[in-house]
Amino acid sequence: MRKRLVVGSVCMATVAVASPAWAQEVTAETVQANLDIVFLAMASAFVLLMHPGFALLECGFGRSKNAAHIIMKNLMTLCLGLMTYFAVGFALMYGTQAAGLVGTDGFFLLGLASYEPVTGGSLSIDFLFQAMFAATAATIVSGACAERMKFGPYLIVVVGMTGLVYPVIGAWKWGGGWLNDLGFLDFAGSTVVHLTGGVAALVAAAILGPRIGKYDASGKPRAIPGHSVPLGVLGALLLFFGWMGFNGGSTLGAGDGFLIADVLVATVLAGGAGGTAAALYTRLRYGKYDVGMTANGLLAGLVGVTAGADVLNNLGALAVGLIAGVVVVIAVGVVDRLGVDDPVGAVAVHGVCGALGTVWVGLAHTTDGLLYGGGVRLLAVQVLGVVAAGAFVALATGLVVGAMRATVGIRVTEQEELEGLDIYEHGMYGYPELALGPQAFPGGPHPSLDHADPSGVGAPPARAMSE
Repeated sequence: MRKRLVVGSVCMATVAVASPAWAQEVTAETVQANLDIVFLAMASAFVLLMHPGFALLECGFGRSKNAAHIIMKNLMTLCLGLMTYFAVGFALMYGTQAAGLVGTDGFFLLGLASYEPVTGGSLSIDFLFQAMFAATAATIVSGACAERMKFGPYLIVVVGMTGLVYPVIGAWKWGGGWLNDLGFLDFAGSTVVHLTGGVAALVAAAILGPRIGKYDASGKPRAIPGHSVPLGVLGALLLFFGWMGFNGGSTLGAGDGFLIADVLVATVLAGGAGGTAAALYTRLRYGKYDVGMTANGLLAGLVGVTAGADVLNNLGALAVGLIAGVVVVIAVGVVDRLGVDDPVGAVAVHGVCGALGTVWVGLAHTTDGLLYGGGVRLLAVQVLGVVAAGAFVALATGLVVGAMRATVGIRVTEQEELEGLDIYEHGMYGYPELALGPQAFPGGPHPSLDHADPSGVGAPPARAMSE
């Protein structure tokens, strides 16, 4: 005890006799700047955790024969996406604007002539937070194209999304471009991130074509169950956790704790409402509480509130969550009937509900929304932003994916798809005991593996082909 007192006294004395120069450096401004940087660093870590969430959701809602392929896509989306956004994307998004459309300097974070760091004066922390968002927009495409897209062409899609498509849409709003000048509101990315990813997913999946067996001879869609509902729902819950950083961090600093609290409450209310609405709607419509749809309803509510989490009251957040939870179930069916095979519902969750949430701001903004007497101007600007962003993303994605389809090809062969992409694309199985059978491993047969599913979900390749 005495030793602790001595050490404490020494520390206090050191502070007391510190040089005036050192003392002058510790101002309220520097303390706040450091708090803001630490706050955004923590928020970035939360958003980073969304990537395991995306990976598990897509893996769980896919079939076991493609598990390693799906995990590898999500792994490389993050790794390659971060490098691409560092080299090109951040500059196009936040560099000196050309006609309000796109940045022109700051490649590799060098020579940003007109950029002023937002958070604590740190360019590094601004980049870190935004890079997580860029990779998020890209990984949305992965789920919609699951189980039939070649790995190499998918990497080109990642480069295109993080190096061009997402940065251009981001420049229009967050980079101070023409949509921002019109008064377009998108607090944390219902349009900039989610609509962008959702539209790109729709176009890519449509060009790619559906999985074998998705539609019967008459063109009616058939369900292809994923191999692990627990993994898929765990992924959704990790995304929910990450959304605390996604929306909460979009305040870009710790200076207004009341705003951060309001944003987080709006976020969880919308997410909870979305999951509840989806569960109840599937019970009414199909007679059962659908687990996968409930998870997507949760995510739909989160996407829906993301544009206006800072300007909606709690009732407005609840309302958009409830609407999104129903809309996402309907939209999944509509996308299916349009002939677009989206294994995880990415188009409905991110594209449709991203548009819904953006337009909702024009209705429910507590001062400028139509429902609060604010007139139609904000609503019109929000609709314009959705249409403009959707059109650009669709055009850019269509050109990139269409060009690859016409040249290098984007789809695996029928044999590869039937037997699973794990072994053909990566030389390994995500679940080797299921794929190869217990006889391939020391220790003898395992009772739980004696009856492999001949449908191709975890079945040995020969059986999947013959049956």
